Amino acid sequence: MAEGEVRLKVQGLARRYGALAAVQGVDLAVAGGEILGLLGPNGAGKTTTLECILGLRRPDAGTIAVCGIDALADPRGARARIGAVLQQTGLQDRITPREALAQFIRLCSAPDGVGHDPATLLARFGLTDKADAFYESLSGGLKQRLALALAFAGDPALLLLDEPAAGLDVGMRRALHDDMRAMRTEGRALLLTTHDMDEAAQLCDRVAVMAKGRIVAEGSPASLIGGHASLEEAILALTGGPS
Repeated sequence: MAEGEVRLKVQGLARRYGALAAVQGVDLAVAGGEILGLLGPNGAGKTTTLECILGLRRPDAGTIAVCGIDALADPRGARARIGAVLQQTGLQDRITPREALAQFIRLCSAPDGVGHDPATLLARFGLTDKADAFYESLSGGLKQRLALALAFAGDPALLLLDEPAAGLDVGMRRALHDDMRAMRTEGRALLLTTHDMDEAAQLCDRVAVMAKGRIVAEGSPASLIGGHASLEEAILALTGGPS
């Protein structure tokens, strides 16, 4: 998978909910081999932006291209190139990781027909020992690792990660960060939302800061920190509220 090519390009994205302008003219681009952090307070428009990219919401204006595919004209083609880890992964309590992966691989195989097999993904994400355990019996960390494995079912070029480390213990969080760095090394593009400013500073090549539906700043973590004591202080100054 070639690095450097733009995998996601969003221009002029807008979405309203009645009188509320949740997203207002957002522009974003993420290249292969890059992690872009989408930061900002609750209600800034981050989740709505991700939902529009995934095709879960139809934007009122703007364009979305995934690997050069117009996601509004060809949502199925665009989604085939996206893997997503959302804050909630809804699986049946009595399904096993092996069964869930087999189903997702059938539904989300790569566009060229090359997909992963369950055993490969179980091994990659440390789930082999729990391959046949019921989903309801898995710890929160293992459920999140299964969510990552499911996101890889179609060998995605672009990954959307919405607070993926929330609720994980220190060991699981470190393993997740290692996974994300490996994805970047493979040439995948990652768009990450997080409220953990240390996580963003350590992982992200660039960050885009949202407030009231707009991008108010963009750059490397170091450039945004500038004269502030930390990235958290910089975000607070840019958004005027808690991160």
